[in-house]
Amino acid sequence: MINTEVLKQMQTREKTLRVEGLDCADCARRLEEGICRLDGIQECSLSYTTGRLYLRYKGTLEQVKELAAAYGYSLRESDEEDRGEAVIRLRVLQAVTAAAGLLAAALTARFSETVSVVFLFLTIAIGGRATFARAWAALRKLRLDMNVLMTVAVCGALLLREWWEGAVVAFLFAAANALETYTAEKNRRALRSMMRDMPEVAHRLQDGLPEDVPVKAVAAGELILIRPGEYIPLDGAVVGGSSQVSEAAITGESLPVDKEEGSRVFAGSLNGSGSLTVRVGGTWQDSTLARIMRLVEEAREKRVPVQQFIARFARVYTPAVMLLAAFYPLVGILAAGGDLKAWLYRGLGLLLVACPCSLVLAAPLPVVAALTAAARRGILIKGGIFLEAVGQVKAFLFDKTGTLTNGRPEVTAVHAYSRLSGREIIGLAASLEAHSEHVLAEAVRARAAAAGVEVLPVSDFSAIPGRGVAGTIDGTRYYLGSPAFLAEQGINTEKLQQCGEGGETVIALATESEMLGALLLADTPREISAAAVRSLRTLGVKHISMLTGDRRQSAAALAARLKLDGFSAELLPEEKAAALQRELLQWGKVAMVGDGINDAPALALATVGIAMGAAGSPTVLETADIALLNDNLALLPYLLRLSRKTAAAIRQNITLSLLLKLLAILLVLSGRLTLWLAISADMGASLIVTLNSMRLLSYRK
Repeated sequence: MINTEVLKQMQTREKTLRVEGLDCADCARRLEEGICRLDGIQECSLSYTTGRLYLRYKGTLEQVKELAAAYGYSLRESDEEDRGEAVIRLRVLQAVTAAAGLLAAALTARFSETVSVVFLFLTIAIGGRATFARAWAALRKLRLDMNVLMTVAVCGALLLREWWEGAVVAFLFAAANALETYTAEKNRRALRSMMRDMPEVAHRLQDGLPEDVPVKAVAAGELILIRPGEYIPLDGAVVGGSSQVSEAAITGESLPVDKEEGSRVFAGSLNGSGSLTVRVGGTWQDSTLARIMRLVEEAREKRVPVQQFIARFARVYTPAVMLLAAFYPLVGILAAGGDLKAWLYRGLGLLLVACPCSLVLAAPLPVVAALTAAARRGILIKGGIFLEAVGQVKAFLFDKTGTLTNGRPEVTAVHAYSRLSGREIIGLAASLEAHSEHVLAEAVRARAAAAGVEVLPVSDFSAIPGRGVAGTIDGTRYYLGSPAFLAEQGINTEKLQQCGEGGETVIALATESEMLGALLLADTPREISAAAVRSLRTLGVKHISMLTGDRRQSAAALAARLKLDGFSAELLPEEKAAALQRELLQWGKVAMVGDGINDAPALALATVGIAMGAAGSPTVLETADIALLNDNLALLPYLLRLSRKTAAAIRQNITLSLLLKLLAILLVLSGRLTLWLAISADMGASLIVTLNSMRLLSYRK
């Protein structure tokens, strides 16, 4: 009889695991490479964006779990409860505890040095836990990085009994880890929420009767029923019924789209008041919403992150300083002789001077100050990398509906073709639309209410979804709807030929024998849009254009009104992403501003994705790098200026810190700098960097 355990060892299995606490893209790459080299691993793919690890393997996963633990991470089954919030709370708790330890040490120092040292030791142990673990993992792989230098610097400080120095370094790294973990986990939850937006059940038709089945069970070519008010679960073509479908979340079209036999429908769009029979065009994996999620993830992985100067510098600085500190005492004794302890003292002093305390502060402090200033103005920025990048963009691309426009149709003009006045036409139209929930009907009623027009009772009312309505008012039969609907009723529509040339939607009012008038409806631009575009140009933005799923006529009219450099219209989400890729090739650094799920792939692919916070969907808010929480486009110029001020402060901090470090190192090598002066020099550099950074807190221009 074959042992079942032996069979398990021989079988090739697949598993997807979640990596908890993943907060570093470079660490993710190194962990993936390490796992791929393990025995029994046939295929390995770790996505930093989603935090998911896909494995094809033989045997067990004990080695994988041990390696992940060595890097300071834990693995969980992908279907287990999401613990991202718990990881964030743990990282924040470590930073807060480290800060509390520093405070307690300061308060007890005047009463008992021993108690103060105990608190400092606890600060180092708690605040540096993740740093020490990663440093150990790096050393085991014979690799030097910033974690190693921090660990050695802390150990050097402890050997010199400089507890405060070690405790401050440990706290700074704990705070940095908390911020990085928070940002990374937020983005991962956004991607997971995308799939949760998709319907899980479809009404599959078998012999003409609907049966509820999982969406994943529906095959291409099968028929499904879409009931009124339901989200469409799969892409396909209408083979029966008619309705109006809101595709705002997919194409960006602000108005519901008429659907009848032969029309294409998209997964994730919302059906109106009619029933539709749809022939499925592909599986759930091929659906529009699933493709959007894949595009977002691929764009995130393709993004080349802007490396902070400090991280690049540390690749040379870290091993160079450690080698210098290690060999300096030995070379000193061989060359000049003297006391070994004195030379070791100098070597440890060199490590203290080289400890990049002020360098560690050089970028985070200006960024934190700028993020705080931005938050006070209603701008949510998800990390310093995006704050830095937005000041470097050469082109801005805008979505149309809900971004440059208000996102809802309004009656922009009323044309009268008979004895009736415009006010009377509005009144009759509002009366006919009194019982309709259509978005255009709502706009007509709003115009009538604003004008104080009385709504009259209607009898013999009838409606054709997606076409128009009819009813009798004071003995006269009226028709209200699209020009095509009136033409079907035998009404002459020649007077409407010139209507809608600016991209407006036209609904006309007529009796059985006479055309009475027309109402033009359009999604109107935000009052601030034109001013925001002008301000961006004055700040040196080279190109400003629009990407939209809306109609070409509407897009052209808005682009001309706002004096944009160009536009692309009638785009699907993947076409928006492709258009943005072309802009990236031309301009290098591009910002995308949008508010809908259909904007998510482009937002993720752009150098910086900016979401409209109040109007935007939860998914796009999480996908974007920056969110304007109050939808105020006037904040975009402020954001550019703040970014450039922050970049200048970082450059100043790095320059000052390096100059002071270089001077201190030269003094240590010459034997003219004591440990106390070395610590004072390091603290002085940190103080200068701090004061220079805090200026950004009050920046409001």
